[in-house]
Amino acid sequence: MLLYSPDSNVPSASSTTDSGLSSADAAQADALLDAAMSAPAEKKPAQVKPIGGVKPAAVRGPRKVEGGREHRNGRIVSVSDNDVFIELGPKELGIVPRAQWKEGETPTVGDQLEVVVQKVENDGVFICTRPGVVQKAEWEFLEPGQVVDAKVTGVSKGGLECEVAGHRAFIPASQVSLERIENFEPFVGEKLTCKVIRVDRSGGGNIVLSRRELLNEDRKKQAEEIKKTLVENQVVEGTVRKIMPFGAFVDIGGVDGLVHLSDITYDRTGFGEKFVAKYLSEGQKVRVQILKLDWENDRISLGLKQVAGDPFATAVNDVKEGADVTGRVVRIAEFGAFIELAPGVEGLVHISEIDHKRITAVADALKVDEVVTAKVLKLDPGQRRISLSIKATKPLPEIAIGGGDKGGPGKGKKGPPARTVEQINEVSPAMRRAREKAKQMKLKGGLM
Repeated sequence: MLLYSPDSNVPSASSTTDSGLSSADAAQADALLDAAMSAPAEKKPAQVKPIGGVKPAAVRGPRKVEGGREHRNGRIVSVSDNDVFIELGPKELGIVPRAQWKEGETPTVGDQLEVVVQKVENDGVFICTRPGVVQKAEWEFLEPGQVVDAKVTGVSKGGLECEVAGHRAFIPASQVSLERIENFEPFVGEKLTCKVIRVDRSGGGNIVLSRRELLNEDRKKQAEEIKKTLVENQVVEGTVRKIMPFGAFVDIGGVDGLVHLSDITYDRTGFGEKFVAKYLSEGQKVRVQILKLDWENDRISLGLKQVAGDPFATAVNDVKEGADVTGRVVRIAEFGAFIELAPGVEGLVHISEIDHKRITAVADALKVDEVVTAKVLKLDPGQRRISLSIKATKPLPEIAIGGGDKGGPGKGKKGPPARTVEQINEVSPAMRRAREKAKQMKLKGGLM
């Protein structure tokens, strides 16, 4: 272990390792400090004579303080299996655990590295961590901005109860995730990586954590990467994050895009949040098409119905003019009624095509959600219109000619019975005789 003489301020070797370092690492640290002390004279800092018998503070390397924590820059001078040794300044050696480098990352001797000082051991060695790296939390060293692992112990009103460094901590509901969470019970027993927001050491202590901040940081990094890969008309997968009255926001891998109400479905029978929720729900996985990219305003327009395909095109292939179809009344207007033949496919029955008799108000003859049968009068793919007729599926009404009271109302005499159209068109024997007589008169010159 390294010990400093109170008179010379020069480290010396010891066989004990109070700092927790292994004997090998402690010996390596001694050797590195000895090498620093044996550096050429011109590289040593100038000695400052004591003023008034008071010894000046030791010269330190570059440092800065962020969120109450000391950040230092240094140079890697040695790498072992367990630790990385950093020269922070004259006679100042820092140690960072080797485990703080991710798999595939290799610290290299000579590289510059920024570290956060956790504490200084009795031998003058600085115990450090890499900024932003999750570390084992210790109560006396907890500071705002530190990234720690917190174990969720329970659920309370407004958030999650956790344990950090043997003390109770709290994650507000709004800081648990980027999305709204209805049920927090699945988090109980899990270990969450969080950032320390506030530490109150008075009384029993109060630690406030945020997981949302770390998720936001990761999301920003993902957004920068995904922006390079997105192009208009591309079809991508996403997750519905939020339902709004005008549409839905969809996460497509780090950035949000808006699926406007008009681009959710070809169905035009509704609007508002309830209508959007009829087709989408938060957390749902969807495939959407990128309609427009506007990076200057951070806007992405997405389309859901474009991926599903146009049902009108299918209807044109399946439905022919003159065919009978069945549909549901979805809207009633002053001039007629709209009939849904399939999801996103509507036809119009004009008021004049509802019945053989005269209709003064569409609502008097049809009701919303009523199922009717109609005949296709015309298909217009260019205008996306289908003209329908309900009366064309109904038989012609009987036409009463004669009948009733003979001589008009109030006469009290019965006239001949009413005849149907078929009866009128039927040629009777008397009619045939009258026609033959007319032909003979014409041939004789009687009728000119």
